[in-house]
Amino acid sequence: MENNFDVIVIGSGPGGYVCAIRSAQLGLKTACVEMDNTLGGVCLNRGCIPSKSLLNSSELYHKAQIEFNSLGIEVKNIKLNLLKMMDNKKKTVQDLTKGIEFLFKKNKVIHLKGKGSIAAKDIVTVTSNSKKKTSYKTKNIVIATGSEPTSLPGINIDEKIIVSSTGALSFQEVPKELIVIGGGYIGLELSSVWKRLGSKVTVIEFLDHIIPGMDKDISREFLKILGKQGITFKLNSKVTGINIIKNKAVIDFTNNKTAKRERIETDKVLVAVGRKPNISKNISELGIKLDSKNKIDVNSKFETSIKNIYAIGDIINKGPMLAHKAEDEGIATAEIIAGQAGHVNYDVIPAVIYTSPEVATVGKTEEQLEKEGIKYKIGKFPFLANSRAKVNNKTEGFVKIIADEKTDKVLGVSIISDVAGTLIAELALAMEFGASSEDIARTCHAHPTHSEAVKEAALAIDKRPIHF
Repeated sequence: MENNFDVIVIGSGPGGYVCAIRSAQLGLKTACVEMDNTLGGVCLNRGCIPSKSLLNSSELYHKAQIEFNSLGIEVKNIKLNLLKMMDNKKKTVQDLTKGIEFLFKKNKVIHLKGKGSIAAKDIVTVTSNSKKKTSYKTKNIVIATGSEPTSLPGINIDEKIIVSSTGALSFQEVPKELIVIGGGYIGLELSSVWKRLGSKVTVIEFLDHIIPGMDKDISREFLKILGKQGITFKLNSKVTGINIIKNKAVIDFTNNKTAKRERIETDKVLVAVGRKPNISKNISELGIKLDSKNKIDVNSKFETSIKNIYAIGDIINKGPMLAHKAEDEGIATAEIIAGQAGHVNYDVIPAVIYTSPEVATVGKTEEQLEKEGIKYKIGKFPFLANSRAKVNNKTEGFVKIIADEKTDKVLGVSIISDVAGTLIAELALAMEFGASSEDIARTCHAHPTHSEAVKEAALAIDKRPIHF
C-alpha cells in the first residue's frame, strides 16, 4: 500500500508542486517525483526567482550610484560586492525551496527523490542518485517536466563563455562586455542586470523589433527606454557563428535587410533565443502523441493520448511558457482528476518583463485583432501625467487599453511602468469577468496611485481622460 497512489506528479516546478499540493488537498494520495536535489524546478532554482533577486539588487545598486544624490540621499564610496549579491540570491532560493518542502509535509505530499519515468500507464519508476530503481503504482500520472534553454545551430553552450540563462545568473565577476542573443523576456532582463552592474551590453535580435509577440507600441517605447539606459541593439540581425579565441568570444552576424556583416569580440555571450519542452524519449516510446513543435498534445482536460496520463506547463501545446500558467493548469488538472470542473482561461494570462520599468500585458494586441478582423478602440494614458509616478521620478511608459468597438469589452492591455507587473492584475481580473472599459472608468481608484493611470486609460477609450 505504501507504493500505491492516486496521483503521481513527475516534476516539482510551479506546475508540478502546485498540482501535487492541490491533489492532496482534495483527498487524493499524492506523490511528487523530482530528480534535482531541491524542489521548485527551473523557475525557483535557476530561473524566475534568482533572476528577480539579481534584478532587485542590481537596481538598488544602480539607484545608489545614479539617483540617490538628486533625492537628497548622499552616499559615498559605493562599492559592488558581487559575491554577497550572489549569496543573497542563493539564500532566497534556499528559503523558498525549503518552503515547498514544508508545504509538502503540511499537505501530506510524498516527495520521491530521483528521476521519474513512466513504465506503464499506471506505473512510475523512480531511479535514485545511487541508481536504485523503485516502482510505484498509481491511478493517475501528471507529467510536469518543464523546459530547458535552446541554442542556435552550431553554437555550443559551455556555461563558461557562451552561457544560457543559468550561467548568466552565476557570473563570478562582472563581464566588461556582454553580448546577448535574443531580445525577448530573458535576454532583456539579464541585459538589465549586467548593464546596471557595469557591463557594456549589446543585444542582437533576429527580428526588427524586441519582445516578439507583444504590442508594437510597447515594443517601440521599450526599445527607446532601454537604449537610454545604455543597452545597444543590433536588430534584424542573424548570428552566423561564434568562435572562442583566447578566452574571448568572437561573434559574426549579418543584417537581414542590408546583408552587412559585422564582428564583435566579447567576454561573455548569453544565448537567450527561447526554451524547448523537456520531454524524454520515455514519453514518445509510450506512444504519447506530440504535436509538430514536439510538445505533448492534450485535450481540454489536460489528458494526453493515453487515458489517465496528464501533462501541464511548458511541455504542452496550450498557452505561453509561463510559470503562473503552469500553476493554473496544475490546479485545474488536480480538480479534474478529483471529479471537479477545472478550467484555464488562456485569453487572460498576464505576462511580465521584470526590467525597470516593467512591461506587462494581458489579452490581445492590436496586431492580433487586425488579423482576426475585430474592430476595436484604444485608450492610452502616459505616466508622465500620473501624480504618483511624478513623485517617484519614474514617469516613463503608459497604459494602453484596447476595447471592442461595439460592446466596449476590454480585449487587451499593455503597460510600461515601474509597477506594471502589479497593475496588470486589475486588468486580468476585469477581463476574466468580461468588464468593459466603462466598468473600469467608473470604478473609484485611490489617489495618488499608479492605478489611476489605468482608470484614465479607460476614460481615454471615449476620449475623456481628466488629467491629460
